[in-house]
Amino acid sequence: MRRINKIFFIFVVSVSTFCFYPYIASARDYLVFFGTHSVGPGKGFSVAHFNSTTGELSKPQLIEVAQAPAYFIIHPNGRFLYTCNSNDFAKGYTGQTITAYKIDPGTGQLTFINQQSSGGADPSFIFMDASEKYLLVANYKGGSIASVETNSDGSLGKVTANIFHSGRSVDTLRQTQPYAHSVRLDPSNRFALVADLGVDRLFVYRFDSANGMLSPNNPPYVSVTPGSGPRHTAFHPNGRFLYLVNEMSSTVTTYQWDPSSGKLTELQISSTLPAGYSGKNACAEIEVSHNGKFLYASNRGHESIAVFSVNRKSGKISLVENVPSLGHSPRNFTFDPTGKWFVVTNHLSNNAVVYKVNKRNGHLTPAGEPVTVDSPFCVRFLPIKLLAR
Repeated sequence: MRRINKIFFIFVVSVSTFCFYPYIASARDYLVFFGTHSVGPGKGFSVAHFNSTTGELSKPQLIEVAQAPAYFIIHPNGRFLYTCNSNDFAKGYTGQTITAYKIDPGTGQLTFINQQSSGGADPSFIFMDASEKYLLVANYKGGSIASVETNSDGSLGKVTANIFHSGRSVDTLRQTQPYAHSVRLDPSNRFALVADLGVDRLFVYRFDSANGMLSPNNPPYVSVTPGSGPRHTAFHPNGRFLYLVNEMSSTVTTYQWDPSSGKLTELQISSTLPAGYSGKNACAEIEVSHNGKFLYASNRGHESIAVFSVNRKSGKISLVENVPSLGHSPRNFTFDPTGKWFVVTNHLSNNAVVYKVNKRNGHLTPAGEPVTVDSPFCVRFLPIKLLAR
């Protein structure tokens, strides 16, 4: 009888451990964080498990209620998470802050550290400099960028730079004022590139990692075709080319990048849509594959991921295919750390989809059924082995 009770006790403890610590996994696994573009009960951060061998993504579980943590990043050390608190106009909320969280090494749970002004309204993009001392933020509403200190304990410090754009472009509905949509530092960590949808410009700023200051480069920007609405950028792994996805025109602009002067030279403009498509569309995300052979961009409206091949010598791209996103409004996507898998968030259909990446031809093949996740926007991977350091 005692032996039976002992076995039953071990069974209960084992089941309890599994129930209360769902994020303990093998070394092959990754935590996958999702953020929402909404506020209210049940909105915030969710976490799932991902198996890099099979491509299996578990159902995400809500771990932290937060205000519209749409776009976020994870510190390279795996210990901290930084998010924009974006807008949810439908519920009367306009975010004006960024927030720092500590990541629990055992469970992936988030603990609030502190919050800081984003230097503007509706922060839409956040990026950490290579020195890991500063965060750069793009504020969509009003068109501004800011640089914010980070401390060794993960907390946010003072704002060290804050720059506001001015002007407008040709669209009378969406381009009546600046809308800074993203900010990214180049591989040298010396230049910040800011895509402003409202004024149809890709700005270049000099960045000083010693003090977090920003100053206009010479020349200070390049203009895109009027009405294009520049949104996000991605560097080729070789650092010689920059790709800009234009939300309103559904195009990708290819630039040659001069890392010594911060000069951009336009090489090509390519549509993200198949020939003959005439429906509505708005691009969202852009990334280059780890091997530099392919480029991907998302289409909201056509509901697809555009796959391009990349000529690594010239930097120019060619459309290979458009892969259905298996949902509505593919807002964000990213590769897993191995580069073998690709996860897309379909914002308006409340799901995420895993694709297997063919590294030879760039094709994407769905791996299993879409996984339900509420109002997903950004998705980020974190290796368990990094988390456990």
